[in-house]
Amino acid sequence: MNIYKGFTVLVILFLVSCKSEFETLRTSNQPEKVYKAANKYYDNKEYDRAVALYDVVIQFYRGRKEAEDLFYKYAYAHYHLGDYILASTYFKNFANTFGNSPNKQEAEYMAAYSNYRLSPNFKLDQSYTEKAIEAFEQYINAYPDTERAQEATRLIDEMRRKLEQKSFEQGNLYYKMGQFQAAVTAFQNTLKDFPESKKAEEIRYLTIKSSHTLAENSVVEKKEERYNQCIEFARAFQKKYPKSKWNSDVKKIIQDSTSELNKIKK
Repeated sequence: MNIYKGFTVLVILFLVSCKSEFETLRTSNQPEKVYKAANKYYDNKEYDRAVALYDVVIQFYRGRKEAEDLFYKYAYAHYHLGDYILASTYFKNFANTFGNSPNKQEAEYMAAYSNYRLSPNFKLDQSYTEKAIEAFEQYINAYPDTERAQEATRLIDEMRRKLEQKSFEQGNLYYKMGQFQAAVTAFQNTLKDFPESKKAEEIRYLTIKSSHTLAENSVVEKKEERYNQCIEFARAFQKKYPKSKWNSDVKKIIQDSTSELNKIKK
């Protein structure tokens, strides 16, 4: 038991000593020594300590030959720590500042990829998804024939599927809540933004259902216009999907809408 306690005390003293040594170094006002230690921590993947020391000396190395390597590692250290917001910013700043650097292309990719890592579940705000898509598109335009451009294209497709799902679910939510005008608008926007959607047939069918129910529940003054719109959606659906499993229902909606229009005209 005494041996165990003694060992524990030695470990605690060692940790305190290490911390004290690090703090002493961090506050030493010796930029060259601190920078060298920061690089060592970086190479050892101790990114939290590397960042803490880079923070101290970064101002001393602006404009010097070491600055390029420092700022590059600084951005990557934040990335490895999972601080993707700052990582994206620092990678972008690096690419803008060191335009002739051999690492410029990598930094531009990582600026976009950091935003990709921030892209959340489709149910949440997609601001970072949109930022990542925009940045990857810029990367592809700048470096179209690279392997990374192919990967960027794949990631854009992945994120666009997420945006598509969010757009569809928004329209579907309006439909389920009985907000049929909002549903029609949302579904139309989904088709406009994602014309090649695999859900396009279902979206058009739900648009018809929404517009029909909207017409049924409209005030008299708007019924004619809305029934006509419903019929327009339905006939376009029949033409585009002649073998759709929903065609019998669509046919009934056309018949009902036509009957209601005749009543209105009489």
